[in-house]
Order: sequence, then C-alpha cells, then structure tokens
Amino acid sequence: MNPAQRSISSRRRLKVVICDDHPIVRAGFRQFLAGQPDMESVEEAGSGREALDLVRNDACDVMLLDISMPGQNGVDVLRAIRLRKPELPVLMLSSFPEQHYALQMLKLGASGYLPKDCEPADLLRAIRSVAQGRRFVSEAVGDLLANGLGAHGDEPPHTQLSDRELQVFLRLAKGESVTAIANVLNLSFKTISTYRSRVLEKLNLRSNSDVTYYAMKNGLIQ
Repeated sequence: MNPAQRSISSRRRLKVVICDDHPIVRAGFRQFLAGQPDMESVEEAGSGREALDLVRNDACDVMLLDISMPGQNGVDVLRAIRLRKPELPVLMLSSFPEQHYALQMLKLGASGYLPKDCEPADLLRAIRSVAQGRRFVSEAVGDLLANGLGAHGDEPPHTQLSDRELQVFLRLAKGESVTAIANVLNLSFKTISTYRSRVLEKLNLRSNSDVTYYAMKNGLIQ
C-alpha cells in the first residue's frame, strides 16, 4: 500500500445516505460507492418520510436526495432539513436537466445539483466537495450562472416561486387537491389556497389544469 492509500484508509469514510424511491437506483449508487476508499453508503430511504427519519438519527455526512419522491418529495425534504439541520450537506439528484431545477434548488439551500445521467467522476467530486462544506456547481450550472440567468428577467416564471410556493406548485401539477396538499404539509386549507393563488398569479395561469400543462411543457414533471 502506497502512502496515499494509507492516508485515505486511515481517515474515517464519508457516510452517504441514498434517498430515492427506486430500489434499483439505490442499488446502483450503493454498489458504486462501495468501490470508493473514502466513502460508504450507510443508509437508504425510499420516501421523504424515511429520509427525514435518517436526518433525525444523525445517520450521515452527505445526503443524496432525489427530487421526485413519494409522499414528501425532495423539495419538501430539503425545506425540512434546512429548518432542522441546516449544516447537513444535501446533494440533489434528478432525472431533469440542470436548467429545469438546479438554480432553484441552490436558492432553497441545496449544496449541489446533479442530473442522474451525470458522469460518475462528477458525482464523486460533488460528494467530496459538499462534505467539505462547499457548494458543488457543475459546468452546466456554472454556465447558467455565468450567463446571468435570473438577473435579466429571462428566467422562466417558476424560478421566482418561493420554496413553499414551489411545494404547492409541484403538488397541484400532479393533480393533488388543495385539501390533500393541506393535509400533507400540515397547513390549513386557507393557507394552501393562498399559496395556490400566488402560484397562479406569478405564472399567469387560471386553473389547476393550466398548472399541470405548464409543468409538463417546461419539463418539470414526468
């Protein structure tokens, strides 16, 4: 074993939690991380509730969190983590390209954002970077920032939604009623109705059907 290998093996391995609702995806990440000398997959979560349970149990150094999760989605989980444990590095993963969600996730407190079809080397760099307290900005996200997206009024309207408005928007887009959203988010019917009104106003839409169409047109839901 050379000195560099001895140095790596002597350090504590990074504890990485994988949060994704697809078992085969979690298995792929787990197998990949198992081959790294400085990190390991210690826990997995298949839902937003399970992800938050792992946070309460101090189970990890870095969380890999999918945006599309059943029950409490990735946006819900990220918001809860930032309220309860703001120092935990959360690396958002998604099947959507960077231009759809990356900047908004960074605004909401994510430590980084990567599409699931990213290069393995990028994932490793991202995990190591956020574990050291830095934000990870991929080349694609860097290009978005360099081009001034969000500074000249050329960004899509949904990027101006607050974190709570984004939560409500994504649930409306998937056909959930105001009552159902209120129950999931533990808020009153009146409060969710107010958020719905703000979403419609900011996106210049009139109905829940318009919200769904907007989300599909902009590649925000599958």
